Amino acid sequence: MLDCVFCKIRDGQIPSFKIYEDSKTLAFMDINPLNPGHCLVVTKNHAATIFEADVLDLQAAIATAKKVATAVKGAVQADGVNILQANGAAAFQSVSHFHFHVIPRFNNDGKGFDWKLVPGDKQQIGMNGERIRAVLR
Repeated sequence: MLDCVFCKIRDGQIPSFKIYEDSKTLAFMDINPLNPGHCLVVTKNHAATIFEADVLDLQAAIATAKKVATAVKGAVQADGVNILQANGAAAFQSVSHFHFHVIPRFNNDGKGFDWKLVPGDKQQIGMNGERIRAVLR
């Protein structure tokens, strides 16, 4: 993809702090880190979201995310790690190229998720579950 920043990083057209690379994936430091050690794992093949990505590329990406998360946790002595992945503008995807954020987390780092746990309507949950099961068949 000509205008994709992650494809340009992959191709060496934009500088980056690469930390890992194999035949299907690339990992590099996020230049807008949530916490020290925040990095990204991307598929080398361009796919905007999980919906367009090849299954073998997705498998490689999660394997790389595990490897990188383990390294990040040890390197920055994090208490935990978030692995986040977004698809589409409504999900706050900022770059239209499939990627995982590997974000080290520290006790009391002041970061969190934007939603509160509120019990849902069990009937509605069940109905949505049935709809999803029907699509999966």
